[in-house]
Amino acid sequence: MTTAKKFPVILLLGVILAACGQAEPTFDESAYEQEIADWRAARLEALLQPTGYLNQTGLFWLEDGNYSFGTDEDNDVVFPGDAPPVIGSFEVSEEGIRMRVESGVDVLFEGEPVDDIVMVSDVEPEPVIVTLGSLAWGAVERDGNFAIRLRDFEHPFVKNFGPLSYYPIDPALRVNATLERYPEPRIANVGTVIEGLGYHPESPGVLVFEIDGQSYELEAYSVGERLFFVFGDATNRDDTYGAGRFVYAAAPGEGGSTVLDFNKSYSPPCAFNDFSTCPVASPRNRLPIRIEAGELYDPALHFSAGVH
Repeated sequence: MTTAKKFPVILLLGVILAACGQAEPTFDESAYEQEIADWRAARLEALLQPTGYLNQTGLFWLEDGNYSFGTDEDNDVVFPGDAPPVIGSFEVSEEGIRMRVESGVDVLFEGEPVDDIVMVSDVEPEPVIVTLGSLAWGAVERDGNFAIRLRDFEHPFVKNFGPLSYYPIDPALRVNATLERYPEPRIANVGTVIEGLGYHPESPGVLVFEIDGQSYELEAYSVGERLFFVFGDATNRDDTYGAGRFVYAAAPGEGGSTVLDFNKSYSPPCAFNDFSTCPVASPRNRLPIRIEAGELYDPALHFSAGVH
């Protein structure tokens, strides 16, 4: 009899304790703002690195054949800057690009002089990058097409770059999302800023989320352990880069859940120069609303050929 009377009290206490244990943690706005500030600082630092996008000064698409290159206007490929008038030649075939260097021109590969080398492209694990003074170049391969991408480590655009501009941080645009997987991963067909050149990532499915009570979805692309998105929205008409922006999400957890944080969305490389091969937001990844979070576009931070 005594035990029967105590049971409801014990049960009620257990329910209260369980409820307390399951309470949602309080959102720490200050910590989140610091997280975004750190992310923005890392973003700028990465851009300013030698392997960043800002020092790109040329992108030369080459069909099969032989091409002389150097700073002289009579070359087939004309490098900007103060390099020798004739540096050498590129021999292009379906297998890739072979470079031959003129005698007396000090082109280096891994610090050692080179006069004849296969330019292993950037899609391979160990691409070949050669240097001459402040210049560096390597082969780019996209959809079976080859190009030479040129960098200048002393490019004045890099020295004078910044700052990047952003929308105010909006925690409401850090949204819970769910990956709805396709029956089988599929290859997406996405356009790029280079006419006729495609981007073909593997897509595991679409990420579904809500903003202001409305449901939206973006097709996800698999990049390592993360999900990658090229998305457009109504801000592309005025505030953000017209071809769309990039954002990542962590690999989905149980049930496909993850977080999509638009405060960490950013402009693609082609927002900063004319020498990148960026994918653009596909029609299915263009949201019909304004995503007023993340990086803004500033035309003053774009370098074009012939403008130094």
